[in-house]
This record gives sequence, structure tokens and C-alpha cells, in this order.
Amino acid sequence: MNFLNQALAYIFTASNWGGKAGLGARIAEHLQYTAVAVVVSVLVAVPIGLVIGHTRRGVFVVVTGVNALRALPTLGVLLLGVLLLGLGLVPPTIALMLLGIPPLLAGTYAGIANVDRSVVDAARSMGMTERQILTRVEVPNAMPLILGGLRTATLQVVATATIAAYASLGGLGRYLIDGIKVRQFHIALVGALLVTLLALLLDGLLAAAVWVSAPGAGRLRRVPRLPSGDLPGSGRSSPALNRGGDNSSPAGDTSGAPSHTVEG
Repeated sequence: MNFLNQALAYIFTASNWGGKAGLGARIAEHLQYTAVAVVVSVLVAVPIGLVIGHTRRGVFVVVTGVNALRALPTLGVLLLGVLLLGLGLVPPTIALMLLGIPPLLAGTYAGIANVDRSVVDAARSMGMTERQILTRVEVPNAMPLILGGLRTATLQVVATATIAAYASLGGLGRYLIDGIKVRQFHIALVGALLVTLLALLLDGLLAAAVWVSAPGAGRLRRVPRLPSGDLPGSGRSSPALNRGGDNSSPAGDTSGAPSHTVEG
């Protein structure tokens, strides 16, 4: 409990947040390593998942590759990268990228492959090309699973990005390594607490993105504003409401219908 009190006192001391080695700079470095690894993972995994999910070819390769990448020890990959490539940003990026690719690849493939075939066939019968079917039909419907894979990958990367300190880089891993090295364990606890807070914050943001991206929910749709005269208690009403009580819509008017899953 004494370590926890010391760690919290260190975090809430304003002087510890400034400078090149302060908490603010270390958090920024940690987020930088996380962002680089996640972006590279997205550029590699998402296109492969889209192609395999759309064509249904290479499924066995995906399953085998995902399981193989998950079995790789991240710290071992980092040390191997340092021996082969030297110190710097490249070895931890490769190690974290191998950690972020499997959930992204699995989520993208699963999302595209599980789109209702009747929706895809309907889009194809409308004359859409395969690229249009992928981008306008399958991707919007698969977006929750794709973002779910991104959420998992981001959490794993941000929690493991502390290994960058082993490659003589910064980030919150410096507090873990330096604190244990000098036997100031409350400093190591500072790094652990801040990594946990970052992971929870990013998880909440990506969970909200998954919730918003649900197809057909219309959660980003703007609510139309009523004219000021139509507001309750204003004593006035719009001319459209004074046409003899006839408020029926014309035949074929589907403006109030939910959005289609096939984007035009």
C-alpha cells in the first residue's frame, strides 16, 4: 500500500509532468509507438482480410497464419530485431506489428465473410461491380467486427508497447525498467498505472466507435429540427399542419424508412 501511495503522489506532482523525461513526454512517446504499430498493422492486415473475406479463398492460410503470429513471443521478436537491425524504432514496431495483425486480420475476414449473402446477391443483381460490392455493401455491414478487431489490436499493442524501452527508446516502459533497476518500485508502479489508464481510455473510445458503426442503426444521423412555430407551447403551427388535418404522405414516400444496408 505504501508503494501505491508513493506512486499516486508521484503522478499528482506537477513538476513530474514537465521536461523531456516527464510524464507528459513519456505518455506522448508511448502513444506514438502504439499509433505507428497499429497503423502498420492496419495497412497489412485489413487489405488481406478484405480480399480473403470477399473471395473466400485462402481461409486456411489466414487461420494458420493468425495462430502462428499469436504464438510468437513478443519480447523474443524484439530482441532478435535488435540483434539484426540494431537499436531504434524499427525492432519494437515489428514486434508490436506482429502482435496487432492477428486480431485485425481475423476481425476483417470474419466481418466480410459473415455479411448476409442475400444482400450481396442483391447488390450484384443491381449491376454493382465486385469493388462496389466490397466497398459499399460488405465493408459497411462488417464495420463493427472490423472495429472490434482494431479495438483488440490497440489494447494489446498499447499494453505491450512498454517493451520499446528494451530497445533504448522512451515511453512508459522506462518507468518500469528504470524503477526495477534502481529498486524504486513505486516508479515502476507509476508506469503500470499509466499504461492501464491509457488502455482503459482507448478501449472506451473504440467501444463507442463500435457502437456507432452498427449498420442500419442511424446513430450518426442528424435529427431534423422543427421550425420555431412548431415547438410545443409556441401557439403557432406550420402551414403543413393546417391542411384540413390531412397529414398523410404521398404514395411511395419512404423518407421515414430506415436506411438500407446497400449504399448507393
